[in-house]
Amino acid sequence: MVIAALAAAYVVSGKLGLRLAFVHPSSTAVWPPTGIVLAAFLLFGFRIWPGAFLGAFLVNLTTAGTVWTSLGIDTGNTLEGLVGAYLVLRFANGKKCFESAQNTFKFAIYAGLLSTMVAATVGFGSLWMGGFASLSEIRPIWLTWWLGDGVGDVVVAPFLILWFLHPRIRWGWAQLAEVFALIACLTFVSEIVFDQFSFAAARNYPLEYLCIPFLIWAAFRFTQREAATVTLLLSAAAIWGTLQGFGPFAVGTENESLMLLQSFMGIVAVMTIALAALSAERKSIEQRALNLAVTDPLTGLANYRKLADTLDLEIKRSQRSGRPFAILLFDLNHLKQINDTHGHLVGSRALCRLADTLRVDCRSIDMAARYGGDEFAVVIPEARKEDARQVAVRICNRIAEDSESPALSASVGLSVYPEDGETMDALLAAADRALYQMKRQSWQESAQRQPQDTDTNR
Repeated sequence: MVIAALAAAYVVSGKLGLRLAFVHPSSTAVWPPTGIVLAAFLLFGFRIWPGAFLGAFLVNLTTAGTVWTSLGIDTGNTLEGLVGAYLVLRFANGKKCFESAQNTFKFAIYAGLLSTMVAATVGFGSLWMGGFASLSEIRPIWLTWWLGDGVGDVVVAPFLILWFLHPRIRWGWAQLAEVFALIACLTFVSEIVFDQFSFAAARNYPLEYLCIPFLIWAAFRFTQREAATVTLLLSAAAIWGTLQGFGPFAVGTENESLMLLQSFMGIVAVMTIALAALSAERKSIEQRALNLAVTDPLTGLANYRKLADTLDLEIKRSQRSGRPFAILLFDLNHLKQINDTHGHLVGSRALCRLADTLRVDCRSIDMAARYGGDEFAVVIPEARKEDARQVAVRICNRIAEDSESPALSASVGLSVYPEDGETMDALLAAADRALYQMKRQSWQESAQRQPQDTDTNR
């Protein structure tokens, strides 16, 4: 199925590309099949090469030459895709190459510049040996072939790969409005640059720089997928306008105009996706830094800073809604004894075990945090004292049921807003008092049982 779809896509896009073959019937500066084949190899593997081979053979057989020249050109086109995919897989992180700017540039070098030399060289050699091209034509034919294939790789392949890997659209209404605004602005600028409806007398002003701010907009405000999409749309509009004789690249012959345009679009495409990758990397680093700033490194729960922010938000929310919320403070019993007996690694593991229990037993709207040392806090929105007490009992029972050694137990205290306080400090202090009251009761019960245990031993 994939092989047949690849062959069909190759034939359709190849026939469209060859309609712009001005220097030779088999050589065009616009060649989308190269990008389609490269994307297919990176996404589905080399096993689908027959689809590329069949599609290329049908396109070339119905264009010019003989069966043998078509097979030669076909072999070059297929090898081009295989070499490009291998180099990208080997040196540029494969289909995930657009996740970083460095690998994006590697993709452009290995796929857009190097691998495309294979098809141009083998293709021209096949035409020359078949008598359909002379050595004096090698420069225009080879350059046109190489440039068309290279731009097909850097413009078409990223669009297909990124949409295949990330097909879901998760835009909010504000971001959707921004997408429409970007497309509208880019369309308007494309009309000015490549149609120039506002300049009736002169049609070839060098206004291509007007497109760059909108490509930067796409790169910094959206992901690599949207950046590749905007670049492809701009490329289509630019090709159409240039063929109509409009725009800064409509100079000389039609083939020269397309080669100038494709050189510009190839550079712009790589730079736009690389900027989008840099922006994504920066956002990822910022998010990791933010997570580290509000996360306890040992347990992975929120830290005291995040707890304070959450309590501040819950107090404001409760003041607006009039609904209470609860705080639970947990203290891991006998942590010092565990450290002294089993070592600090086991003690750290005990803290993580308690954190895991809190993480599993809390609802998605609850927030568990490491309050400090061996104390943990759980903020329970829209909960009264009885609700919080049930949660505390359930968590304590779950901790006691943990079969991992050494056995754990925890003391707990709770407070409810606004019953036990109207500020963060007051609520934490109330929960802390309740916690240590429970600890004192536990110590007293343990002390009362100890003589009985001694008598029994005797």
